[in-house]
Amino acid sequence: MSKIRITKQFTFETGHALYGYDGKCKNVHGHSYKLSVTVIGTPIKEENHVKLGMVIDFGDLKKIVKEEIVDVFDHASVFNKNTPHKELALELEKQGHNIILVDYQPTSEQMLIDFANKINLRLPHSISLHSLKLQETDTSYAEWYAADNPRD
Repeated sequence: MSKIRITKQFTFETGHALYGYDGKCKNVHGHSYKLSVTVIGTPIKEENHVKLGMVIDFGDLKKIVKEEIVDVFDHASVFNKNTPHKELALELEKQGHNIILVDYQPTSEQMLIDFANKINLRLPHSISLHSLKLQETDTSYAEWYAADNPRD
């Protein structure tokens, strides 16, 4: 059986700040993120199956990623909950801003680990997450590959 990779791309706007960082990114700022999600599986061969020939319906993949990532992170500000930015975050939240407090430094690298965990929990058992690419700017991105991260 042939394995096929399917990729769906997403965009969202997110703000963050990197506490303790020695450059400009210590300040609150935002990015227009581009996320590519690639899954791998074998196309459905059951003749009477409504998804015949598909690894996964692009719409089904979109639903998972929108619910777990895009709808949560779009137009939100992400802060590490263990930094002094927490006070700023709580004040912004009181004023109606969409704030996400996480257990990690909100870099592209750490966000990808978080995203991979969330997406993996929602994929059908017959499909595996192959890779993620999170583009922060036109020239900078981070990648996560399942092959580099064996599951426990």
